Amino acid sequence: MSRIAKNPIKISKEVECSFENGIFSAKGKLGHLEINVNSNYRINIKEDEVKVIPVKEINNDPNWGTTRAIIANTISGVTLGFTKTLELNGTGYRASVSGSNLKLELGYSHDINFDIPDDVKIECPKQNLIKLTSINKEKLGAAAAKIRSFRKPEPFKGKGIKYIDEYIFRKEGKKK
Repeated sequence: MSRIAKNPIKISKEVECSFENGIFSAKGKLGHLEINVNSNYRINIKEDEVKVIPVKEINNDPNWGTTRAIIANTISGVTLGFTKTLELNGTGYRASVSGSNLKLELGYSHDINFDIPDDVKIECPKQNLIKLTSINKEKLGAAAAKIRSFRKPEPFKGKGIKYIDEYIFRKEGKKK
């Protein structure tokens, strides 16, 4: 039995949750999100908590905990939101936002223009920092991973785009 899936999700008074026809929706101060829930589960919504309950008695279903985690992320997203910060390391590496595009100068012969997704907000407080915020954790992670894939950090000098809290394992260079 899943220990995480059995735990109820606490919700505050400012969040409105509903579950109809397999769609869970949450509305909070930051916005509104809807998720399709697997038909093997139903959601019980009480005054201050939400529980994910399997329709049939299932002992070893890994999707039970996953479903609970996705619903918890949805509720957390509409109340607090999610942020990720990327850092550019390297000579001449810059980032800037212009309209709905993120312009990246990463040492290539051309600049990279990244179209910002609708649900994600990007700002550049410094030339070497990119701050992404969103209420949808999945789209935020996908956008951050796509930006990071343009120039992953290399292990010798550490040049590239990395998450702010990421540790890059450094290798020793050639010896004479």
